[in-house]
Amino acid sequence: MEYYDLIRKRYSVRSYSDKKVESVKLSQILEAARIAPTGCNRQPFKIIVCDMPESLQKVQSAANLYGAPLALIVCAETDKAWVRPYDGKNIAEIDAGIVTTQMMLEAVNQGLGSVWICHFNPETLRSEFKLPANLEPVNILAVGYASGEAPSANRFETQRKKISELVFYNRL
Repeated sequence: MEYYDLIRKRYSVRSYSDKKVESVKLSQILEAARIAPTGCNRQPFKIIVCDMPESLQKVQSAANLYGAPLALIVCAETDKAWVRPYDGKNIAEIDAGIVTTQMMLEAVNQGLGSVWICHFNPETLRSEFKLPANLEPVNILAVGYASGEAPSANRFETQRKKISELVFYNRL
């Protein structure tokens, strides 16, 4: 799939069929995470794969999964991330965002849908999965086969700002 076709095809799926995600497709999604760029290549993240009813129920106690048969909890290892020396900014969450983006796009490449979930109770996830203090749940990527109509790939012409409103050359 051509890159622009891929990114235009991606949308936030909020309704899934009950068809399971094949292990070969999940492996490709996880490989996209593994090779994602991170600050100083430290890879300060852990991913919890939830594909069994018991673990999905734990996630659902903290977030709406929209019926997805697979949830990937992306956690930042705050004590392992690169820290910008000028102001002490820890980039673990940025790295987790890059990892999630690559997984989300690979899901589309595999013919799957996803939705990036930030509306969740982190303390519930922390408790349900017994996360250590250095792991911060950053987001959940719900993945599966979409049910319903996909939006038009041309929707960006009306749903996004013009590039002149977003990009400035040599000034703001």
